[in-house]
Amino acid sequence: FQRCVGMDALNSLHSTTFEIDEKHGTDYHKRFLEFVKMVQKENLVIGGAMTDPKGDRSKGPADQDDPDLFTRIVDKDEKGIYVSGAKAHQTGCINSHWIILMPTVRLTENDKDWAIVGAIPADAKGVTYIYGRQSCDTRSMEEGDIDDGNAKYGGQEALIILDRVFIPWDKVFMNGEYEFASMLIERFTCYHRRSYVCKTGLGDVLIGAAATIADYNGVPKVSHIKDKIIEMTHLNEAIFAAGIASSHQGQKMKSGVYLNDDMLAQVCKHNVTRFPYEISRLAQDIAGGLVVTLPS
Repeated sequence: FQRCVGMDALNSLHSTTFEIDEKHGTDYHKRFLEFVKMVQKENLVIGGAMTDPKGDRSKGPADQDDPDLFTRIVDKDEKGIYVSGAKAHQTGCINSHWIILMPTVRLTENDKDWAIVGAIPADAKGVTYIYGRQSCDTRSMEEGDIDDGNAKYGGQEALIILDRVFIPWDKVFMNGEYEFASMLIERFTCYHRRSYVCKTGLGDVLIGAAATIADYNGVPKVSHIKDKIIEMTHLNEAIFAAGIASSHQGQKMKSGVYLNDDMLAQVCKHNVTRFPYEISRLAQDIAGGLVVTLPS
């Protein structure tokens, strides 16, 4: 479950670390490539932790009443750095092997301590997960297999609390280069919003289920039922098309990795904020009341 955020983090860091090195003479890109080799060799799941709690959003990290509202460097030694803070809305973090910590906003020179990118094991000392409950999450622990969903490998969300978490130097990929934070965020966002094309897989399942229910009800050829399934398909494929088009229009970066088209990625995301809800509404319209009243 949930490899997309880690993939987006790896792609965006490939080009960003290369360009930081180009300006500052650092060796982040080399460190990063060694990390990627380990990830690929061991088939690891990577969580991409970008979103901070933020606090007062009219203020930057250095101006917050609580400095830990954005993840920051609190100490350094010859072996590495120590970070504290939190990461919010972390889908799939608990079933990840490693977490990549990244900035979440454009930073200024005053925010150097918050300009940190580093990789930590998901079970590193000082990491606490506050699990976000889901309405039906205990069903997977009950007898039977009805309404279990993906009982063994289902998703989850959590708030990650970081309390002086150690990151060795070879896993640090940004350390104070605040001017590159916005570049990393923009490239990560570009990849990640194209990644929302995955929602069309869920759409395919829902469209198939709606068509099956129409068959069960004996109305697959009724015109308004066909119109609704056609509309569901149209909306679902519009999401898919924007994502694929964004990838097709990608451009090669200095580091050799490709970056997909930003505008089309934003269109893909915009579609995802609207179309799945309409697809679900149409599915409910086709299925009728049994969707919500059928006994479990």
